[in-house]
Amino acid sequence: MKRVFLLVLDACGVGAMPDWQEFNDPPNCNTLKNTSIACNGLNLPNLEKLGLANICEMKGLKLQENPQALYGKAFERSKGKDTTTGHWEIAGLILEKAFPVYPTGFPKEIIEEFIKETSCKNIFCNEPASGTEVLKIFGENHLKTAFPIVYTSADSVFQIATHIDKISLEKLYEWCKIARNILKDKNEVARVIARPFAGDSANNFYRISEARKDYAVKPYKKTILSFLQENNYETVSIGKIADIFSKDGIDTIIKGKSNSACLDNLFQSINSPIKSQFVFINLVETDSHFGHRNDFLGFGKALEYIDLKLGECLSNLKEEDLLIITADHGCDPTVAGTDHNREYIPILAYSKLFENIKEKNIGIRESFADISATIVNFLGLDNKWQENNMAGKSFY
Repeated sequence: MKRVFLLVLDACGVGAMPDWQEFNDPPNCNTLKNTSIACNGLNLPNLEKLGLANICEMKGLKLQENPQALYGKAFERSKGKDTTTGHWEIAGLILEKAFPVYPTGFPKEIIEEFIKETSCKNIFCNEPASGTEVLKIFGENHLKTAFPIVYTSADSVFQIATHIDKISLEKLYEWCKIARNILKDKNEVARVIARPFAGDSANNFYRISEARKDYAVKPYKKTILSFLQENNYETVSIGKIADIFSKDGIDTIIKGKSNSACLDNLFQSINSPIKSQFVFINLVETDSHFGHRNDFLGFGKALEYIDLKLGECLSNLKEEDLLIITADHGCDPTVAGTDHNREYIPILAYSKLFENIKEKNIGIRESFADISATIVNFLGLDNKWQENNMAGKSFY
């Protein structure tokens, strides 16, 4: 029985794609390279051995003549640079039409319907904004009025922030469900996100990460999760994967709001009894805690912690296990702005079965979906994948 572990290092892109101008990105965005330089070098011995520096120049990491993993990077065929678009394409679903974004805020009719259906009376903000900055600007007025703070970003998201002592979590979640029902057709955003916060003033407001909830659009086509589920593989979500896929195609949901918790859960999964299993993990903090906040030092420390825990995971993988490490987009903490960047994603594919492969360089892949195509090939299901007209080409 074979097992596959697919690990997404959120926002860890490796350089601007050729169409960066269409997405208002700086041409020099390269999340991993620039973070390593800003940190004056990183200590990532396990990722180094796998071949990360062979994909992307990184200060502190050396090129490997014989890296342990297959290595390369991938271009995103879907038109987007958000979490949902990236993960869906990794899972074999290429978007034919981009999710809508709102650079000047949501249309008047959307906000009016939201106010009417929730009976919230009014809202604050309705602009693209940093999730921490909106709390500083509108948090105290929210405490006085109970009006929710509604905002978006460069991504396709409708975010609602409320203070946990002013609006109950149950009411916030209900408001999110109402927004999800309103945002249909041309306004069908990828995610509605509940953003509860605490604190008593603009100086100390903070978001309650463990109470965050995402209300995502359900995939409109089959993904690797539903495909493997149909083919008798247990599909496991660790972290926010279940939210991104609206639980579609997932048998077992393992929470874990922090990188530490998710990595511990990954380690436990690796050391569990062997069965036909696909484990999909997202490590969000590089994105949410550090990328969006331009905190390159925090980003670097998060990478070093991930690398440390990866060492424990790698040493416990079984003979026929496959571990793929990748990303979903970029979020370069060293460039102007706090939004995602449209970047290539790294691919590191490690299995003891790959040890005798001499040419480890898989080059620049034409789609993130090549990751899923490779997984089903590794599991011997590629013929069924092709019969279902799923996207991607195997690099193994």
